[in-house]
Amino acid sequence: MRLSPRTLSLRLALMFALSSCMLLGAVAAYLYHSLEREILWRDDQALLGRLQRMQAILNDTESIEALRNRPQLYENMLGNRDSFLWIVDASDRALIEVNPGSLPLPELPDTSSPVLGNAPNNSSLRLAWLDVASPGGSLKLIAGKRSDERDQMLGAYRAKIWMALGAGVFLAFALGWLVSQRGLRPVRTLAAQAAGIDARHLHLRLDDFADTAELQILSQALNQMLDRLEQGFAQLSRFSEDLAHEMRTPLTNLLGQSQQLLGRNRSPEEYQNALASNLEEYERLARMIDSMLFLARCEQPMATIKREPVDLQALVEQLCEYFEGMAEDRGILLVNRSHGQLEAEPELLRRALANLLANALRYGAADSQVTISTRMEGNSLEILVHNQGNPIEAAHLPHLFKRFYRCDASRNQPDDSGGLGLAIVQSIMHAHAGEASVKSDATGTVFSLHFTTSQSLGKRSALAR
Repeated sequence: MRLSPRTLSLRLALMFALSSCMLLGAVAAYLYHSLEREILWRDDQALLGRLQRMQAILNDTESIEALRNRPQLYENMLGNRDSFLWIVDASDRALIEVNPGSLPLPELPDTSSPVLGNAPNNSSLRLAWLDVASPGGSLKLIAGKRSDERDQMLGAYRAKIWMALGAGVFLAFALGWLVSQRGLRPVRTLAAQAAGIDARHLHLRLDDFADTAELQILSQALNQMLDRLEQGFAQLSRFSEDLAHEMRTPLTNLLGQSQQLLGRNRSPEEYQNALASNLEEYERLARMIDSMLFLARCEQPMATIKREPVDLQALVEQLCEYFEGMAEDRGILLVNRSHGQLEAEPELLRRALANLLANALRYGAADSQVTISTRMEGNSLEILVHNQGNPIEAAHLPHLFKRFYRCDASRNQPDDSGGLGLAIVQSIMHAHAGEASVKSDATGTVFSLHFTTSQSLGKRSALAR
């Protein structure tokens, strides 16, 4: 069950009203208790004043009997029906009694100084008493006042406080609603701008909202996200176009050869040659599909790899033996200068190096050498594949690891990777939290696989290139 409202404006208004209620309630409680204490203090001072007056009257009167014969002295002093007065002798007999409520005489302890307190059997009656000496013996002076008037006044004050508190909370809610509506206007503007951006308008960007720091941070983050989406969408569009172009060529070849075969009767040898040619196109399509599936698996966010210690010298030696025949056909010498160990998934690392070696043998100069070496620099380990030959133009270097990218499309060979070999290498490096790079100059082309120290188990060494 959802307890909080869905609109942010209403939430802010409710929180503002709740905060105002707590603040106003605390202030009202403080004022109420301050008033209550002040009234009680004034009543107590009035009771003590009456005791002092009665004591002064007793001192000025010759006897208690004379005082009893002149009741107007103390009745006029009391002045209302909520006030009480007792003058009690040593035998607890009331000599003078002003008791509008006909209350029983309270039993109070003896004291030589004025004492304040509530009546023992009546908490609504506030008393002040004092024992004094007189010519006729010890007397107890008791002055009292009921709290009805005080309670009535405080009750009216409480009612006004509750009314003021309710009105204050309502006004705080209304004011919070208006303030939140006005304050969240830029948020609604931001939402409207974001709603207007779709797949056809990914080039649009949100305002920077420089006058609002929080929205400026949010708009910048959203614009950065839109930049990534636009780049990803453009990359996906280019990938779809490249994929369609790459697959169209072998399909066109298969379709054309099939139409020629069906045009007239041919000899068995011609059918065999056509089938062999078709088989090459099928193999090219199969390699392309396998490469695409491999890239898709490598780029999945949840993809995990199983790292194992890999002996680089032994791994490169196996690859050199595998590519030995291809290298001899072109007169290329494979030189293994790799050393050390690396924590990586062996099959993925083998495939990355195999793609680099195949690329080096395919585009390297004939009768030259291809060198595979390793290098430790600080906290990193690099595997370098260096081939001699014509340098790659600088304009092509940033794009070599993109899918289907070729420096020269006319250099396609039947056994090439369809422009995906280097893209696979980069994906494998990203899966290992590493990076692939390339440099090319007059001395040749060097592809580098860069791994961090956490993946490297080899000792630092200076290796000749």
